[in-house]
Amino acid sequence: MSEIIQQKKQSDWSWQWQEYQDDSLFLFQEWIHPHTLEIFRDKDAVDCGCGGGQHAAFVAPFARSVLGIDLNTVELAKERNSHFGNVSFLEADLATVRLDRPRDIAYCIGVIQHTDNPDKTFANIKTFVKPGGLLLLWCYAKEGNWPNWLILEPLKNWFLLKLSKSVLNALAFFLTGLIYPFVYTIYLLPLAFLPYYEYFGNWRKLSFRRNQLNVFDKLNAPTTHFIPREQVERWFNAEEFANVRIDHYKGVSWRVSGVKKN
Repeated sequence: MSEIIQQKKQSDWSWQWQEYQDDSLFLFQEWIHPHTLEIFRDKDAVDCGCGGGQHAAFVAPFARSVLGIDLNTVELAKERNSHFGNVSFLEADLATVRLDRPRDIAYCIGVIQHTDNPDKTFANIKTFVKPGGLLLLWCYAKEGNWPNWLILEPLKNWFLLKLSKSVLNALAFFLTGLIYPFVYTIYLLPLAFLPYYEYFGNWRKLSFRRNQLNVFDKLNAPTTHFIPREQVERWFNAEEFANVRIDHYKGVSWRVSGVKKN
């Protein structure tokens, strides 16, 4: 396996996944829908951007093997999955690493939008899948996310990323608490035109701590791209993929799957 690294390591992610552990199985199941965890049964899978190893832990009980790839948090993911004998990890850049062989399934959940070059990253990720294999993707959408890319991203680059992580985490706690009254009042009314109306439906299913992670993640990510639908359609084009499904999940993200052609 080649481990040529072009994207720089970002300690922001190490801090985040040391502080938080995402155990929201139902979200992972929704992000891979209409597929289920059974698709991993006796398959070799690649976790593209494994973070703290939470998704590998969901897949491992079903899969024959899971290879988690990450540039920043491999040691943490390895520690949290040490009880699985079928999980291994590789520290590498998703946009440049070359695997020894393609696998049955590759999944990239909430990661590609944080890479330096999502097009280059996707072009490499699709090589991880053998012909007839399945590629699963979940990423931020440009459509429906205007408060983030228009307001939060400039503010983050100008100010927020200069704060210490402990201060940023305290700010995430405060903002999470500030959002809750709206989620349980105005956002319970039939006002689907409100920004993040569908998205906040998930907040009511998650713990405060998990929602704080959602907020901290958006404040903390050093690089964030918001992917328009046409870019996703270009990635999962008809020449290379069959059975493509693209869903605008909760009005703010893309949930995509496709079978790689020969």
